Amino acid sequence: MNTLLLGSKTEDIKIAADFLKDGGVVAMPTETVYGLAADALNGDAVKKIFLAKRRPMDNPLIVHISEIEDIERFNLVSDFPEKAKKLAEHFWPGPLTIIMKKSDVIPDEVSAGLPTVAIRLPSHKVARSLIKESSTVLAAPSANRSGSPSPTTAQHVLNDLSGDIEAVVDGGMCDVGVESTVITLATKTPRLLRPGLVTVEEIEEVIGHIDVDHAVLFKLESDQKVSSPGMKYKHYAPKAKVVLINGDSDSFINFVNNEYEKDNTVGAICYDEDIKHLKAKTIPIGKSDDLQAQAHLLFDALRQVDELGCFTTVYAHCPTKTGVGMALYNRLIRAASFEVFDLE
Repeated sequence: MNTLLLGSKTEDIKIAADFLKDGGVVAMPTETVYGLAADALNGDAVKKIFLAKRRPMDNPLIVHISEIEDIERFNLVSDFPEKAKKLAEHFWPGPLTIIMKKSDVIPDEVSAGLPTVAIRLPSHKVARSLIKESSTVLAAPSANRSGSPSPTTAQHVLNDLSGDIEAVVDGGMCDVGVESTVITLATKTPRLLRPGLVTVEEIEEVIGHIDVDHAVLFKLESDQKVSSPGMKYKHYAPKAKVVLINGDSDSFINFVNNEYEKDNTVGAICYDEDIKHLKAKTIPIGKSDDLQAQAHLLFDALRQVDELGCFTTVYAHCPTKTGVGMALYNRLIRAASFEVFDLE
C-alpha cells in the first residue's frame, strides 16, 4: 500500500474523509500527538488500527468527536453524568479524555471489551474538520508503531507506518506533545488513569477530589486489566536504553559525566541549562522550569535517541511528579522500563 501524504487544505480533508468512509485508516494531527484514525462505529475498520500499529487488542482506544453534541447525536454513552458535562464545558475542546459507560453502538474493538468508552474533543482545527467531514466519530490511538515514542510530526508517522495506512494528514508539529489526560467517571470516585497537560489540580478545581490510579506512577500489576491507553509496562521507548536519574542538577551532571568517561556511547536527555556542563552528547528538552516546553519536545527527543544512532544508553533527568511534571514522569518511567537510579 502506498501511503498518501496530504496537506490540511479543504480538498485534502475530503480525500482523507473518503478513505475513512470506506473503512480505511488515516493519521491525523491533534494538539497532543498524531492519531491513527478509523470510523469508531465500524469494528472492522477499527481492527485495521491494531494491525497497522501491531498493537494488542486488549488496549482500548479513544473516540474523537468534533463537537460535544456528537455524544448524543451518535448515542455514544449510556449515561452522560453531570461531572462529565462540567469537565467538557471547562476543558473541551482540549487535551482531556473522559471515560464513561458506553452504549451498544461502541464496538468491542474500541472498548477492548470493557463496558466503558473514552471520549475526547480535540482542539486541533484540522482534526475537527476531518471528523466532521467523515460524518462519524473517529477512534484514534497515537499513530506510531506500538511501544515506540508517540509521533508529533507527520514524518514521525511515515517513519513508523508508511505502507501500512492509507494516508497521513500533515498539520505541522503538535503543540502539546504528550497525549491527553485520561480520567474515568465510571468509578465511585473519579480516577486519573493517564496524566497530561490538564493536571490533577485543574480537574479538582472543577469536580472536587479525584483519585490517581497506582499505574500512573508505578508498574501495572500483573493481574490488572488495561483500562486506558498508555498504562502498559513498557511504552514510548526508543531502541537505546533509557535510565531515569533522580537527583538535583549538579548530581545529574556529575553522574552523566562520570558515566561518559567510562563509556562515550552514553548520552543525556537534559535541560537547556545543563548542556554546557555535560561532556556527553545531549538532547535538550527545554528549560528546567518550563514543563510545557518539555512536554512539547519529549517524544521528539526520544525519537532523536535512535535517529542519531550513537547511543547505547541515554540518561534522563527525573521530573517532578506534580502538575504537568506528572505527565512527563509517566512517559519517561515507561520509556525507561521503570529503571531509576536514585542519587538522593
